Amino acid sequence: MMLKGYGFIITAASCWAFIGIFSSFAFAQGLEPLEVAFWRALFAWCCFGTQALVLGQTRLDRRDIPLLGFFGVFGIFLFYVSYQYAVKTGGAALAAVLLYTAPAWVVVCSFFLFRERLSGYKVLAVILVIAGVYMISRAGGGKAGGISSAGLLALLSGLTAGFCYSLYYTVGKYFSGRYSSATLFLYVLPVGIACMLPLVDFTAKSPSAWSLLIALAVISTYLANYCYYQGVKYLEAGRASIAATLEPVVATAAAYVILGESLSLLGYCGAAVIISAVLITILAK
Repeated sequence: MMLKGYGFIITAASCWAFIGIFSSFAFAQGLEPLEVAFWRALFAWCCFGTQALVLGQTRLDRRDIPLLGFFGVFGIFLFYVSYQYAVKTGGAALAAVLLYTAPAWVVVCSFFLFRERLSGYKVLAVILVIAGVYMISRAGGGKAGGISSAGLLALLSGLTAGFCYSLYYTVGKYFSGRYSSATLFLYVLPVGIACMLPLVDFTAKSPSAWSLLIALAVISTYLANYCYYQGVKYLEAGRASIAATLEPVVATAAAYVILGESLSLLGYCGAAVIISAVLITILAK
């Protein structure tokens, strides 16, 4: 059963890893990050909504509406948009690595908001993440090398995405014990979609562009989440989290093979430092 669990988690990580690949091809079709984020959210909502309706998983406690709204703004709108800008300006590999600064954000926010104790391991993980981000900011590679204006935008977008992703560890954890993933996304995705809608400049799309947007929503959003939550049924949360760190590894390899993206040696070292920090954070729990 454990092997089955790892199979689900690795599949989920691989699906998530292709967010940058699908998005990069969509950008090449003339789409902008905001529009890609909008269609990803809308098509994913159709998938989660269908599942919730078919399985009768639509019950909602009205007391959760304010927190669901908050999660929709930051966990969907800001997260989806910032990640797309990170891919657009910095490349798929860099965006995936910066996304995994999320555990460090969790440690920092938990300390200031919830007064959680900072263990030596957690402090070490935060220091490593800061060092890794600094190394990446100084390195060339990807689409934006060094601290150019594009490189700074990529860095800030990636870190913003990492911060928003950290909400999935905190707010998402609270909801996971109350709702299925289908129910959660049924209600939070429309909030993000509503925030994006006034900002999107819609363009004409070819059939291949539509195919990429659908793949991004179905494979890298709906299927990825489905496989992850199936996997945690067979694995401890810690084991599942460790296996999920394959995402930036797969994303970096796929970006190199498919898109021809690469980081400099310093950039790869920075990525390795960040992934090490993630593993330390998980193992220290």
